[in-house]
Order: sequence, then structure tokens, then C-alpha cells
Amino acid sequence: MQKNIVTLAVGAALALTASGAFADQAGPNDVRLGMYFVHYEAQADDISGPYVPAGLNVHLDNVETLYLAYVRSVTSHFDIELAFGYPPVTKTEGRGPATLGSVPYNGQVISTARWVAPTLLFEYVFGSPSARLRPFAGVGVNYTKFVNRQSTAAGNAASGGPTSIGLTASVGPAATAGLSYEITDRWHVYASYSIARVNSKLTADTAGVIRTSEVHFWPNTLVISAGWSF
Repeated sequence: MQKNIVTLAVGAALALTASGAFADQAGPNDVRLGMYFVHYEAQADDISGPYVPAGLNVHLDNVETLYLAYVRSVTSHFDIELAFGYPPVTKTEGRGPATLGSVPYNGQVISTARWVAPTLLFEYVFGSPSARLRPFAGVGVNYTKFVNRQSTAAGNAASGGPTSIGLTASVGPAATAGLSYEITDRWHVYASYSIARVNSKLTADTAGVIRTSEVHFWPNTLVISAGWSF
């Protein structure tokens, strides 16, 4: 699925570039399509609850997903961006003891979840409005909600039975910095690097036996995209 998304995004970016010959005067609106490459800097408290040995923890796998954004130019130097992406599947691996009893744990994918994470950014665009290459930087707020939360077979085995997973939503700060390059008045390409703070409480319920952990992670995101102004 992720390979299909990458192909779609790259193809769309090439189509946008090739269409530049038909461009005319740009307006204050910009729509962008590209790819998120997400690297997690994660920290979690050790899992606590009944029958939990010391040192039990988790790790989040990196992901790639489709990037979409709407940007409104308020002035020639000030933009407002609403960014979001196709909800990717994030895998959680066990960290700690190699086994729990006879059940493998360390390195096993114990749960999966998708997340929806719109981000509102207020950006300052440097340089002359007539320049083709312009850097920008901004700050804003991120909202993250986790959906389709599932415990895997390995997670159920480690927990002692079928387990339901809960992850609370998060609101936190976000920041970005990047470059835009004007191909024509209407068509642009962009590269940026963003970071957000996400805090969530993990709850695992196995037949009424509750285990919890506080998860803190900072998604570091490289974005490559193409945009059309109108």
C-alpha cells in the first residue's frame, strides 16, 4: 500500500511540473501533494499493571504516507498552512525481556494503529516575492487521534489473551522549516522538515486486567511536495 502511495505522489509531482507551461498568474491559495517521511523520536514509561515484569517497554516503527495541504497566503511574507496526510499504520514493537515466560516479546510487533494528525502552521516566508527560491519557517499546533487500534497475535500472547488497545488523543506544538522553488507563477516544489510533540496514554485491557504506559514522541517529518497556486 505504501509503495502505491509513493508512486501516486511522485507521479502527481511530475505531472504538476510538466503542466507548468500552461500556468498563468497565481492567486493566494495553494494546494500541495507529496510525501511524509516520518521518523519517531519516542520515549515511553515502562508498562505498569498486574503481572508485568520490570523493564517492559515499547518502540514505534517509522512510516511514510501521503501528504496533503492547503496554504493561504495572507501577505507576500506570511502563510497559513493546514497540513494532513493519509492515516498510516504505525507498528508498536515490544522492548525489554526477550520472552515473557515462554512467549517471545522483545522485537515482536505487539500492536498497530492508524493516526489522523492535522497540523495548523503559521509561516514566515523570507526573501523577495519575485525570487524563485524562498526559505520559510513556522510554528503551529498539531492534533493527533489514533484509530483502528489493534493488538496483534504476538501482543495477545504476551498479554495473556485477547487485548483491546486504547490511546488518548493529543494536542501539542509543531514547527517547520523549508524551501520553496517556483517553476512557474502557478507551479512550485517544496521541501521541508517538521517536528511535533505528541503525548498519549496507552491502555491495554485483557479481560479486565489493565496495563498502562505514558508515551511521548516527537514525529520528525521530511516532506517533499509539489503545489499549484490559484
